[in-house]
Amino acid sequence: MDAHRYNAALADLRTVRDQIKKARAQLAKLEADRDRRITRLAVHEKARADRIAPAAGLSVADVVALAPALAPDSLAAADNAPALPAPPEPSPEAGEEAPQEEIAEPQTAAPAAHRPAAAADAPSQPAASGGTAPAADTSLPAPRPDTPGTTMTGGTRSQPAAPAGSAAPQTPPASEAPRSLPSLPEGDAGDAWLTHSTGLASRRPNFTQQARSTVFLDAGTGVLVHRQQTHRLDLGAASAAEILTAVFHTVPEGVERIYITGGDPWHRDADRYPYLRDAVAAWLNAPTPGWRTDTGRGRDRMAGHFVHARNPVGRYQRESGDQHVEIRSVGEWFDTDGDDPTVIRDAFVLLWQALRRHWPDAVVMGSPSQTGRDLWTRTIPVRGQHVDGFPVLSEELRGLLHATAGQGRNELVVPPRVPEQLPRLVEYDRTFAYAKHTWKSPVGTPRRITAQTFAAWSEKEQMRALYGCGHWHVRVTVPDTWNHVGLLPAPAPGDRAWHYPAQPGTTFTTWAGGPEIHTALTNPLTPWKIEILDGILWEDGKPLDDWAKKLKDTWANLSAQAHFQGDPAQARAAHLASRAVRSILLYGIGSFAQRPRMVTGTTPRTAERDVPTDAEIIGFDDQQITWQKPTGFARDPNAHPEWAAAIWSSARAALLTQRHRDEGTYAGALHTPPGTVIAFRTDALYLTQPHNWPHHHQPGDYLLRGHLTGPLTAPTTEDELLTLRDAGRAALTTAGQEA
Repeated sequence: MDAHRYNAALADLRTVRDQIKKARAQLAKLEADRDRRITRLAVHEKARADRIAPAAGLSVADVVALAPALAPDSLAAADNAPALPAPPEPSPEAGEEAPQEEIAEPQTAAPAAHRPAAAADAPSQPAASGGTAPAADTSLPAPRPDTPGTTMTGGTRSQPAAPAGSAAPQTPPASEAPRSLPSLPEGDAGDAWLTHSTGLASRRPNFTQQARSTVFLDAGTGVLVHRQQTHRLDLGAASAAEILTAVFHTVPEGVERIYITGGDPWHRDADRYPYLRDAVAAWLNAPTPGWRTDTGRGRDRMAGHFVHARNPVGRYQRESGDQHVEIRSVGEWFDTDGDDPTVIRDAFVLLWQALRRHWPDAVVMGSPSQTGRDLWTRTIPVRGQHVDGFPVLSEELRGLLHATAGQGRNELVVPPRVPEQLPRLVEYDRTFAYAKHTWKSPVGTPRRITAQTFAAWSEKEQMRALYGCGHWHVRVTVPDTWNHVGLLPAPAPGDRAWHYPAQPGTTFTTWAGGPEIHTALTNPLTPWKIEILDGILWEDGKPLDDWAKKLKDTWANLSAQAHFQGDPAQARAAHLASRAVRSILLYGIGSFAQRPRMVTGTTPRTAERDVPTDAEIIGFDDQQITWQKPTGFARDPNAHPEWAAAIWSSARAALLTQRHRDEGTYAGALHTPPGTVIAFRTDALYLTQPHNWPHHHQPGDYLLRGHLTGPLTAPTTEDELLTLRDAGRAALTTAGQEA
């Protein structure tokens, strides 16, 4: 084969690759249709997973994941132990709120020569059809099926369960078993994980952040707002090059940040690509004469573009000179509804002014997660117990938390677990939810609590530990009489991360936080059987309390401004500013999780051989190939996944049950009739019945957001749920206006 034929063959190969990418998009639609058909087949009284699996071209485990009612006997174990009375719920310390609430993935890029993509894959709102936690890190030790543990049912305990040969649940065949989660190694190897990283700790900064000159641009209308002046620009096709040219022609000097408030220019050519991320990557990497991709500067180590389907970041640097600018979406901060760039600029001014009341050196940075972490570091004590900061856990323990601590609960309950026709769809959203769960967080050196250690404790010591700051490896059995939603996350078969088993008698092994374990044992219906296999326990501390209280006060002040402001434009600006404070706390907490980094780079198509061998190609066009590859954990002094995990666990528990002490009542999914919960979506519940739950505009309160009267066809996909949600919100708004 000569050079000419070789190049021709390469061109043919690229054509095939393009066709494969388009075919995959069609395949995804077919797979979704197949899954819906399996769910409908499962309703038949004689339906069997082993009959449906070959017809669908799936394994039995995959079919069971879609239709848990079809689980073979080997996937369930009967729990014949009588349910015992649940113990009283321990009371929090005086003046503290009881834990419960949640978070979402950060959307900031980590420092690197190329932009990291771990955060890029996180949607601005978690999907409703599956879990959001990352897949297990298979390099970590997997749990042993015969690990003995201490069994608890509503607080009553037994001695460690006997290994093989006892009445323990049967282990399903490997082809049907869910993925295994990692566990702590035995002996000294495991003890070595329960340490801190040498020389790595969060400390109060000794410098002041510098504000950046910012403009606000609606790419759809061409309206640009800079300080108090409004301009109208001709953006042409709104490419990055045209935006940079037009902005710097109008504002010649000093612009360092361009917020896009509308028009989403990176989606202009979306019809040409099978996935939005491909369109975004092409827009970011298109030629920009006179500019090149930024490589970072000074303390700001952010470099390269950040590819995100909805809220990307383009970072550029003058080819001649030292001028740097970033183009980013205001959607990172809040959802806009066609708001004028002037109103959005006013929202950022109000946000900055409100933050300065608590942080005299506050600076609004590019993203809410950056801003949140920077503000938190400025609350680290200058005296007392934590004057030296908060040390970072070992990389091994961070990896374990990354693999075993999921984020918000996102689950769509479909027929036959709910009716095919719904009488209505009612949406309740927990107000500023995560802010309720920052009152207590893990600090200090973690301790390992083995099954034997836990078994030796008194019942009071056990419940105190479960109510504390811990992360527990458990074997769980759903009660035989259970008829409501699942309570604990389990590793799901296939590619999905987590699901919530609710089938009576089902037994599974998982990791969960103390708030969820406590809820499973003390829930108002029937205590679940929990067998403690292993655990990690920290001291209770308040590393986030001061930070969160200041943000809650800022949010309350801005919300009050929005309510009482007579000028509609200023009221809207105050409302947007309050939503920005929510994002600062939400994404600030998410940024503590520190996922393993994925760096993304580009290679010209003429140099395909230079693509790293361990990289995954995620996009391409006629000019270049975009790829990503893992690089492990960075030495981040502010990496505290134990804090994020504790808040996520509390938030998931609060979706199930939350006490309102003043009214002496409870709210949450477990306080609704069986079969009326349609979906969980991070901090929202979707039900078929309205409830008179207290709402006092406090963090964590359930707010009625939507009410759509039926009959309605039960949603079976995320898109169908969101369509009904939007219609319900519009209907509730209309009803309120008419009233």
